[in-house]
Amino acid sequence: MVSIIDARLRLDVGCQFQYQVEVPTPAIFMVRPEENPANHIVAETWSIEPHERYHDYRDIYGNSCRRLTLPAGASVVRYNAQIEVADELDPYEPDAGQCSAQELPDDVLIYTLPSRYVTSDLLGNEAWRLFGGTRPGWARVQAICDYVHDYVRFSYGTSDPFTTAYDVYQNRVGVCRDFAHLAVSFCRAMNIPTRYAFGYMPDIDVIPPPGPMDFCAWFEVYLEGTWFTFDARNNERRRGRAVIARGRDALDVAMVTTYGRAYLQEMTVLADKSA
Repeated sequence: MVSIIDARLRLDVGCQFQYQVEVPTPAIFMVRPEENPANHIVAETWSIEPHERYHDYRDIYGNSCRRLTLPAGASVVRYNAQIEVADELDPYEPDAGQCSAQELPDDVLIYTLPSRYVTSDLLGNEAWRLFGGTRPGWARVQAICDYVHDYVRFSYGTSDPFTTAYDVYQNRVGVCRDFAHLAVSFCRAMNIPTRYAFGYMPDIDVIPPPGPMDFCAWFEVYLEGTWFTFDARNNERRRGRAVIARGRDALDVAMVTTYGRAYLQEMTVLADKSA
């Protein structure tokens, strides 16, 4: 008999990017789901048209990256995979407490500091004003998640590569990465180690939002020695979340980085239960 814990969910995930560049342009793609005992890649395919040489490597956070050069003219990069993840909702541990700074492992300390988009230093006073009266640990993080979910309005095209968490707090509008950046900023301002994550998330047991599917962003907090998933945009536990990469913020885990001018003409994203 297969236990609930051992139940697996098989997903089809993938993406496609169509680019137009004037000269050969180096690029890095970060679109492959992480692979570990909890997340297994059953099969995968990459294609680059026209064909170009590439190589794979791991960045400083352990994320899987593919490095190649987009040729002059039109090109298409595709990734598709069938993966297996745990068939269960995001973990829920409401009694998980917050570690004191002196208890944190050395490699976790970086996730307590401000970064390019996570302006926890600028939002520190507001964080303590809003959440200083909450119980440290899970309850405090959930209060932050609830606040950001209600405070920020989701709307495409309302932020750009220069938008920081402080901007989101001022403007009260953004996309999923902006929800995550603001929540991460509040958590770090209160000395809760928090990292940014993004990946594929199918619409399982929920009403699909309008518009085409996109990559999703959320965040993870370190409580009592474990990283837990929170999602300020959706603010609900989900099934089928497939992490691609984690870092300090979206700058560390851009799905595509180009070293030169590249015009993205079209992007599509797939995440669904396998037939």
